[in-house]
This record gives sequence, C-alpha cells and structure tokens, in this order.
Amino acid sequence: MSKKKKEKTNAVRLVEQHDISYKEYEYSWGEDQLSAEHVANELNQNIAQIFKTLVAVGNKTGALVAVVPGNQELDLKKIAKISQNKKVEMLHLKDLEKTTGYIRGGCSPIGMKKQFPTYIDTSAQDFSSILVSAGKRGLQIELAPEDLANLVDGTFADITV
Repeated sequence: MSKKKKEKTNAVRLVEQHDISYKEYEYSWGEDQLSAEHVANELNQNIAQIFKTLVAVGNKTGALVAVVPGNQELDLKKIAKISQNKKVEMLHLKDLEKTTGYIRGGCSPIGMKKQFPTYIDTSAQDFSSILVSAGKRGLQIELAPEDLANLVDGTFADITV
C-alpha cells in the first residue's frame, strides 16, 4: 500500500525554497470554525501568537496585506497612514480568491498570486516564532517573525486598535 504524499501549499514551498526553518500544524476546522480563537484552541497555542492575514485596499496603493494577532483588530486609520493612503477599507470577501489565490480561513501572507505591500503588527517581534496560515484551511505554519518579514518584504508597524 502506498502512502499518499501530502500536497504542499505555495506558502510551504516558498518557505522551503528560501531554506527557512518552520513547523507545520494541522487542525480540524469547519465553516463556522475559521477564527483565530478556534486555531489557538485546536493547537493549544497562545492566541497572541496566531496571526491573521487580512487583505485591505488603499485608495492609492490598491491591495495590501495586514498580519495581525488573533486577539487584536486591524486599525484601518493606522494602516492607511503607514501605507501612505488617505483611506483603507477591507477587501470584499468575494474578491479574496481572485486577488490573492487564497480563500477565507486559508489566506496566507506567503505565496499570494502577487506580492502586495505587507504590514506585520509589531507585536510579532515579541515572539521567537508566530503562526500564520499555510495557505489552506486546517494548516498553520510556524516561523520566526523576521523570516516572515524577509520572505514577504514585510514592514513591522503598529497596525492594531
């Protein structure tokens, strides 16, 4: 009997290509279990170390990515200022897959269709490693915040409420 080879996501492939140290975590999920709280509970992790990937749209820059802790909310005014936009609003959910290549609950800051300006909340630097989506529902990847920033050309900034 042959063992089915686990399919790697774009995010995992990119991390491996750049020789970045990481861990993968699989967990159970459902349509109503896509929150950072659910991930933290399933993986028995600190929710402040589980980072959500949010996609917003600036009036000047277009799409941009915010990576924020699971227990915080994105501050649209702060990210607008830092990204040199007058106004930023969340990307409509219906446009998420078309824009990023990822679906809600499986959106990773790594390996999107296009490299968008990426802002990582400064709180990530409080940890030696953080968890972000690995590009599909039920899969997280743990890596050093600096490695994530280097990989996505990200900027650390105070972007939460």
